[in-house]
Amino acid sequence: MASVRTAGLTKHVGDPRAIDEIDLDLPEGGVAGFVGPNRATGGHAGAEGGPVPASRRSRAPDLARGAVLLGIALANVGLYLHGTEVGPGLQPVDGSLLDRTLDFVVTLLVSDRSRPMFALLFGFGLVTMARRLGESGTEPRRRRSVLLRRQLLLVAFGGVHAALLFEGDILSIYGATGLVLLLLMNRRPRVLVAWGTVSLVLLAVVYAMAALAPAFSAESSAYLASMVERLSIWVLGVVVGTALMIVLAPMLVGVAMARAGLLERPWEHVRLLWRLAVLGSLVGVAGGLPYAFVVARVWEPGTVTSGALAGVHAVTGTAMGVAYVCLFALWAARLHERRAPRRGAPAVLAAVGERSLTCYVLQSMILAPLLSPWGLGLGEGMGTATAYGIAVAVWLCTVAVAWSLAVSGRRGPFEVLLRRLTYGRRPAAPVPVAVAG
Repeated sequence: MASVRTAGLTKHVGDPRAIDEIDLDLPEGGVAGFVGPNRATGGHAGAEGGPVPASRRSRAPDLARGAVLLGIALANVGLYLHGTEVGPGLQPVDGSLLDRTLDFVVTLLVSDRSRPMFALLFGFGLVTMARRLGESGTEPRRRRSVLLRRQLLLVAFGGVHAALLFEGDILSIYGATGLVLLLLMNRRPRVLVAWGTVSLVLLAVVYAMAALAPAFSAESSAYLASMVERLSIWVLGVVVGTALMIVLAPMLVGVAMARAGLLERPWEHVRLLWRLAVLGSLVGVAGGLPYAFVVARVWEPGTVTSGALAGVHAVTGTAMGVAYVCLFALWAARLHERRAPRRGAPAVLAAVGERSLTCYVLQSMILAPLLSPWGLGLGEGMGTATAYGIAVAVWLCTVAVAWSLAVSGRRGPFEVLLRRLTYGRRPAAPVPVAVAG
């Protein structure tokens, strides 16, 4: 006769399910448990126990990642345009009224706001990955090896991405800066604040100097020659971006948010999230408004003033990125409180977030051949309003791809590749063990 019997036992720890429909018959005096792939007897799904199922993932990060990819498409599409003189913000100087109006909106709300938003989520993800490795019973040496390998793989992925498609790749800077983050993510808060402050100061200097520098010339129409040009720009960008820590500050914010559980359990921190969202939005708009007028050519100050405003715009973009993430966390908290099922618009957006690497690369796979001089060359003389429309259309295409993969129960191909190279051969699934008493 069984002394303990369960049927479909499910246990939630916050939003994720820690136990999912377990059936168990335990005889009197018996002991039962689950032994994981590393002889672990507890912990969460994920890390070396396999990818976390969609039903157990925290909603807030995936919702934010799915949305920020639209911002990345809008911010990056202008880099494919060529054949016209560009001014502040690398926008064409001869744009129509509609072009300039949309340039103003994108500069104020998207440009240099999407990158720190994604960097914040990257920092959060790295802490979460390290924690899950520890909870799965992974040995410290193996844990460090996995985390280090993942950052180096991102650098390599970014190099291939830049060589083949897009000179403005950000993966490599994330990966290289992630190496620095590995040294800092367990340090005390005041250490993180000090490094974040230095990062923001350097970011302002980089953007002010970049605004004073001449714009890059258009890519060569010969593909092989353009590859050399893109790789040269990529190397310069990775070295400068990593050495000057241009994405470190938002990554450190992501570390702090992971420690506090703001994105994993947002329903417990609603008041704080609202305060951060309001404060970040006010700082982001106030700091971005002057430079948005400059980019839209409503105000044409001197070169030095324009450079200074570009620096302020970039620094306050970190605050706006934090605000955006907090707003998506509040949305996730609302869904949790309503016990809303994972379907509809939130599920579609989260599907994109779960496959953010694939969707990011897919954007370049569409935009580069379409707009670059070595491809169809449609970016020559194109206005920014048209370019923004194309960016939205491309993002919608990635949404359709991500949702079709989600419906069929498949992960993104680049996520699969990155995970396989990071962890090696996937370990066997946990097996139940029973010991009679």
